Amino acid sequence: MQVILKEDVKNLGYKDDVVTVRNGYGQNFLIPKGIAVIANDTNKKIHAEVVKQRAHKVAKLKMDAQGIADAISGFTITLTAKAGENGKLFGSVTSQQLVDKLKNMGYTIDKKQVVMPADHIKQVGQYSAELVLHREVKGKIQFEVVAAEGNQ
Repeated sequence: MQVILKEDVKNLGYKDDVVTVRNGYGQNFLIPKGIAVIANDTNKKIHAEVVKQRAHKVAKLKMDAQGIADAISGFTITLTAKAGENGKLFGSVTSQQLVDKLKNMGYTIDKKQVVMPADHIKQVGQYSAELVLHREVKGKIQFEVVAAEGNQ
């Protein structure tokens, strides 16, 4: 069954993509939740017109995303966390902490756009995360997790 996605679905496709899915997945999950519509002739024509009208706006969003990716890729962010003597953190570092730090620096990024090397980082060290700012624009950001002063 072919469907037109109304929003980004991880490991399936991006908004406005026409994808082939299993019948049960499409009819029991994607369509009832409003995530997709059936890709029949009528919906394909409507979809083509909407995509054509939205092309200019998408080009601007892509250009803005590329600007953010270029700006962020040039530096390393330092995150502090409480750690023990062996460098193991008492908690963990997540994508939300990275997003908060970027927000303080003036970059607005959603935590869903950050792909961490692991869900929770539990060790002091240097890491790299991928930023998916647009379907065609991805960037890498370097960050370092250091122990907070007076915790070692």
